[in-house]
Amino acid sequence: MRRLFNAFILLAVATGLTLVGPSAAMSAATLPTGAHSLESVNFPGRYVRHVNSLGQLETVTSSSTAQTKQDATFTVVNGLASPACYSLQTKSGLFLRHSNYRLSVDANTGDATFRADATFCAVDGSVTAGSVSFVSYNYPSRRIRHRDFALWLDTYQDTALFRADSSFRLTTPWAPKTTKGPVIPGLFADPHITTFNGRYYLYPTTDGYAGWSGTYYKAFSSSDLINWTDHGVILDHGPDVSWADNSAWAPAVTAKNGKYYLYFSGGLASGNTAKQLGVAVSDSPTGPFRDALGRPLIRSGQYSGQAIDPMVFTDDDGQSYLYWGQGAARVVRLNSDMVSFDPAQVRVITPTGYNEAPFVFKRNGVYYFMWSEGDTRSEDYRVAYATGSSSYGPWTKRGIVLQKRLELGIKGTGHHSVVRAPGTDTWYVAYHRFAVPAGNGTNRETTIDRMEFNADGTIRPIVPTL
Repeated sequence: MRRLFNAFILLAVATGLTLVGPSAAMSAATLPTGAHSLESVNFPGRYVRHVNSLGQLETVTSSSTAQTKQDATFTVVNGLASPACYSLQTKSGLFLRHSNYRLSVDANTGDATFRADATFCAVDGSVTAGSVSFVSYNYPSRRIRHRDFALWLDTYQDTALFRADSSFRLTTPWAPKTTKGPVIPGLFADPHITTFNGRYYLYPTTDGYAGWSGTYYKAFSSSDLINWTDHGVILDHGPDVSWADNSAWAPAVTAKNGKYYLYFSGGLASGNTAKQLGVAVSDSPTGPFRDALGRPLIRSGQYSGQAIDPMVFTDDDGQSYLYWGQGAARVVRLNSDMVSFDPAQVRVITPTGYNEAPFVFKRNGVYYFMWSEGDTRSEDYRVAYATGSSSYGPWTKRGIVLQKRLELGIKGTGHHSVVRAPGTDTWYVAYHRFAVPAGNGTNRETTIDRMEFNADGTIRPIVPTL
């Protein structure tokens, strides 16, 4: 997808009349995500920073104030408007965007205009090796450049001065990261964490969209739960799913029959808010996945409650079970093909307080059924659990195990998943929270913490950390 999108940008730029001359051919650049500072190529020692919300180019040194260093530090994240490009997030959670071609920093509203204004496609800088230029996603004939040290989005000019003014070096951040979370930079929610062949895999909802209207899923993998590899888009509702074009929510992936199965929610952008569940298949945990049925696995209205939040648990005997639902929790035995089931076997297992996000695992012969309570837009969103003697229950509610921690600014902790470190009894929980410090119910981030058990098998309260 990155190659296709950058090819489009190159074409758009090349046909923009004023943009590319024989000496200014562009090539797409791949940027490392995470915290960086951006140094001017032609004014070494001056860095991109925000002053009173406006983008400027100012001198930063080791003796600069902590605030100056923070204002000159940005996190390179998944592009709000396209995974083929990038967005630049401040330490305070705002995004660099253009407004009337002037660069400023603002809170993400999640609408299409803001996402496009805050997305930039990286191309090789034209001055020195290793430098980068930022092409506007929605105005591909314009680049970020400095004029009198103010940052603007200007139409490309095939001159040495413009190329220098629009080229930057990614450097070590002036304000380095001091906390462990989020584990993947940017806005992601509803994480499903699992292991395949001794490696951890993370499948989240792509967040930052008003109305949670994102359209695609990405996969990340890690050997240590700290350093994550971004494997790019694995399924995109637009080209890949005929019956859904938005609301790509809460994926879950499992392996069986030598294949990998991705269960997902999907809706239409036509104003129909009904959601349906689908299943896609791949030969690799990092995709690409293809829609296995060409139709929903569970249709909207087929059962009461909203058809979202699928999760698959496979018991010790190899039998797999599908759990899903908002408002009502359901479970059914999957057939061996993993893409069908007997509707007569569907069971309702809704516990008190349940809203959404069912998750089931087994430890020492005990079945654990976990879920989220409240609304993801609320800072009180939280995780509760029950235990039982089978994959169907009956379930005994044990209480809340994960909730907000306001003294650290942690809010809205929920929609989690659980994984055991291979070959151990060490467990971890992946979940989302409001992005710290400026997040809300559609600007969420993914993090991971330890999950520990008491001697009697009950889960200790999970302490959310930064």
